Amino acid sequence: MSATTPERRLTVSDLTRMYRDGQTIPMITAYDFPTAQLVDEAGIPAILVGDSLGEVMLGYESTVRVSLDEMLHHTKAVVRGTKRALIVGDMPFLTYATEDEALENAARFMRDAGTGAVKVEGGVRSARIIETLVKAGIPVMGHIGWTPQAKYGMGGKTGVQGKDREQARRQLADAFAVQEAGAFAIVLELMPQQLAAAITERLRIPTIGIGAGPDCSGQIQVVTDILGLGSFIPRHARPYIRLREQIGQALGAYAADVVAGTYPGPEQTSRMDEAILAEALGQGQADQAPTDELVGIPLDRDL
Repeated sequence: MSATTPERRLTVSDLTRMYRDGQTIPMITAYDFPTAQLVDEAGIPAILVGDSLGEVMLGYESTVRVSLDEMLHHTKAVVRGTKRALIVGDMPFLTYATEDEALENAARFMRDAGTGAVKVEGGVRSARIIETLVKAGIPVMGHIGWTPQAKYGMGGKTGVQGKDREQARRQLADAFAVQEAGAFAIVLELMPQQLAAAITERLRIPTIGIGAGPDCSGQIQVVTDILGLGSFIPRHARPYIRLREQIGQALGAYAADVVAGTYPGPEQTSRMDEAILAEALGQGQADQAPTDELVGIPLDRDL
């Protein structure tokens, strides 16, 4: 009888190995236990518990509204739902403004929630924070291009970053700053394909694209976009199924069956022996005072 090797959770070293072996790295977001289970079973090696949680799951108008406690709550559920995938926790708005805050809050992701890494937005401006976390033994994924937490500082409107010369140079500088600070990977969000390809070619760490074209080292998408759950699907996302429509049809059919009295039917219903029911109800025992079988006292007794 051969012993089976227990399933091992992936680490940043595994993603680095995939990158060096020339494998493209698929990532996706997840925010709850059942979705995380499905992602893990599909073999996707890394999950980001993104602060996109605020918009797609909690109904906020931006990621800025998401609190650390909300992120940790959902991250714990994702960790519980997975056995193999590397889980990256997205540090929310203003939880890493100083080195001390960053260390304390990143430690909560690692220690309390059980992540294998955290993600931090920003390039040059966040380099010292990234370096501090890495020196403390906390793996960090960077994030440049469109950075949703800086939405209002960037004009409030989502848009592709790096289309003119100065923007492109800033994105290059940000990418190198993140790499030199010690990040193990970097997300490139909403960036022209050519610029993302140039950054990918020049870096020694994997780039994970979202709306940045096909030349990155890996890709990440918001799970609700891929599954067609949202009312809006961004241009860079491809719905592989239209769950919003299918769920709507299923819920409508359920409501109609309940109204019509056809649900629940015999297949969804349990029955008991009629004689046992009669005994339980005290039927056929007219000469005996009905009693409460749970406490053994007459039903008409004053309490």
